[in-house]
Amino acid sequence: MPDLGDYTEYDSAEDAEEASADDTADAAAAAGDETDAFEEVDASVAGEDRGVGTVAVSEGLCIGEEADETTLRAYVTAANRPNVRIGKYLLVPYPDEGGGGRGTAGEKLFCRITALEYVQEYRSDDATEIHARRAMRSDGIDEADYKFLATLEPVAILYEDGDELKRRMTDRVPKPETPVREATDASEIKTGLKMPDDGVFLGHLSVGGEKVRTAAEPPTIDYRLKDDYEDGDPLVFRHTLVAGGTGSGKTHASKNALRQFLSEERTYEMDDGRQARAAVVQFDPQDEYAQMHDDNPAIEDADRRRFEREGIAHGGHDDTKALVPVVDGTSYGADHHRAEQVEFTIPFSMVKANRWLIAGGQLNDNQFNALDVLVDRFFRQYGDGGTYEQFRSFLDDPALREELHESGSVHEATFDAVKRRVRGFGDVFDGDARPITEQISELVRPGGLTVVPTYHVNDTRATEVIVLAVSSLLIDQKLSNAPTYDRIKETPLVVGMDEAHNFLTDAESVQARKVIGKFTEAAKQGRKERLGLFLITQDPQDIADSVFKQINTTVVLNLGDEDAISSVNIPSNLEGKVPYMEKGQMVVYSPDNSEPVELIGLPKCLTKHGRE
Repeated sequence: MPDLGDYTEYDSAEDAEEASADDTADAAAAAGDETDAFEEVDASVAGEDRGVGTVAVSEGLCIGEEADETTLRAYVTAANRPNVRIGKYLLVPYPDEGGGGRGTAGEKLFCRITALEYVQEYRSDDATEIHARRAMRSDGIDEADYKFLATLEPVAILYEDGDELKRRMTDRVPKPETPVREATDASEIKTGLKMPDDGVFLGHLSVGGEKVRTAAEPPTIDYRLKDDYEDGDPLVFRHTLVAGGTGSGKTHASKNALRQFLSEERTYEMDDGRQARAAVVQFDPQDEYAQMHDDNPAIEDADRRRFEREGIAHGGHDDTKALVPVVDGTSYGADHHRAEQVEFTIPFSMVKANRWLIAGGQLNDNQFNALDVLVDRFFRQYGDGGTYEQFRSFLDDPALREELHESGSVHEATFDAVKRRVRGFGDVFDGDARPITEQISELVRPGGLTVVPTYHVNDTRATEVIVLAVSSLLIDQKLSNAPTYDRIKETPLVVGMDEAHNFLTDAESVQARKVIGKFTEAAKQGRKERLGLFLITQDPQDIADSVFKQINTTVVLNLGDEDAISSVNIPSNLEGKVPYMEKGQMVVYSPDNSEPVELIGLPKCLTKHGRE
């Protein structure tokens, strides 16, 4: 036994003994002693490396039911380290254990890198002046001196069922030192992430802002939303929210998605067995969506060939119309698109079913009940043809005020409060154009895009009335068991609303509660009635919670506000990436479609976009 007195700095007697043996061997070699010290080991193995590294067990190897019970790490070899990134997808094969059923050849653990870490290979203190200055003067470090470990999150187990590749929950632990390789096969990645092969194109799968590449052609992996009835309902009728800040590319992304719904090949089965194309009605406060009528001049022949190979609908949509609301004192002069322009007005008769349209101020419950009485009384007297100006004259009658007060129907003070609040709508109702109720065939066209621009309307209250009047008309007819307009009821419909936070915000007023209630019911009944909401906003935290809960697909682009980011309710590992995403990068959270993923949208808009 050697004297270990000179090796007290070591952690154990075994370490000290090993160091002493090293010194003895070195001394023997220096003295020319021919006695063997330690036999040199050749670690090389014939052949090429497979994968990026191997499963490591230095800190345990465990697959648990809970995430915090799982310990799964991979050692990454030096040559592979520059290309390994957080978020990349890896595959760990299981060995053939025989016996049939689960545990047979071909099973693979599909996982995602969640952390990367350097660990010292040998015990030493590198936080010293000598080590630091030596490193600062050298050309680089020797990667082999450090262990590089990747922490993996198990996503699913892939297995073959006949000719079909399927996935199941992770219920097996991989073997130590199993080679780990990057997932590069599109079918394996799509199966692992539960991504459908067909549906509405949204973008290409990415990690950290870079597209996931495969060895196939095309080398990218397309992400699509399920759009048939084979496995549940089309997700368009389970509603979509697109959230992104100014300059994030949300309008670009929204146009590309809506263009897919308008594809000639895309139809939906109705209750009577018919296959019908969807109509899209888009409310547009910035006057951008009517441009979808026109081709994007930046798209070249090579782009078109690529879109056709990938099954992406592209090009201007000929059946695009701008239904322009006529408001006194304003004019709509659009020269940035070639879509047909059709003027309309809101007839006061629509107030009969939606009297909250003229609740100009924040009416309390008592005042709103009084408004009900007054609206009912007016339409009984004037019929459905009664106008807004006639309604104002109706309220100026002092005999009516006295009669309602004496009968106890409406207190005179309440009558005066309602009278004040329903003024100021003369520029909205009964304008110099055909009523929207007489232009249903223009508003809803199977396979057609109708854009309702409000950029030219300077009065926010007038804008609110126009958007809510037309959207309520669509929703009421969709949900009605005895609709007035069969065209709306019998056509699959997507209602798009930009700046949705301006119309669907939680508030205490009776008007706000009525609006939110209507849209909540529409969202709940959408699947059955073939009605989809496509909401676009930069302030998702302002969308009423009852509406937000019905959203199945959330597309999140760059957002800088913490409250906005937390409100979209995406997984925490993706939430932290949102403020740093470049234009066109997005996170898609659609639990009934796939695992949460990062995407990159198309760099070019599929239709005209911009004022050039």
